[in-house]
Amino acid sequence: MDDAIEATGTASSGEAEFVLLKSDGKLWIGVGSDHTDREVETYNVTVSKQMCEKPIAPMFWAFDAVADHWDELQLRSTIVEHGEEIVYQAGSVAAMLPPAALLALWNEAADLAEGHLMFCGTLAAKGGIRPSPRFNFELHDPVLRRTIRGGYGITELPVVG
Repeated sequence: MDDAIEATGTASSGEAEFVLLKSDGKLWIGVGSDHTDREVETYNVTVSKQMCEKPIAPMFWAFDAVADHWDELQLRSTIVEHGEEIVYQAGSVAAMLPPAALLALWNEAADLAEGHLMFCGTLAAKGGIRPSPRFNFELHDPVLRRTIRGGYGITELPVVG
């Protein structure tokens, strides 16, 4: 994962999401950021999502290893404001639809195709959605005492034209 992404203008921000990946015939769980242009989102959600990179952490866990304690997993993100790192999002993945329900909504087979990755929803931003020069995200498993982490800086490109 690169340490920075480029975004046009000053109105984009990250949002931590758990991600599902189908690889080697198995379902894997990880964490990423559905970085989005918030200005464009006000008139076209699809385009706002498509125009930004979607960084993901470089590690995944076998879904089978966390399935029995799924609701215990914690999603968290931080941003930098006024030079300090603050909590932007935090909570249990139980606040979102579980993987089986999401996959069932996706297709009749309730499965991902080999090599496909799915972003699976997010938690509300504490203090509201806002940009930051840095976005860090993590998925924590308190039962197995492990954490997947990722993060990136945001290089703002000028809006020309």
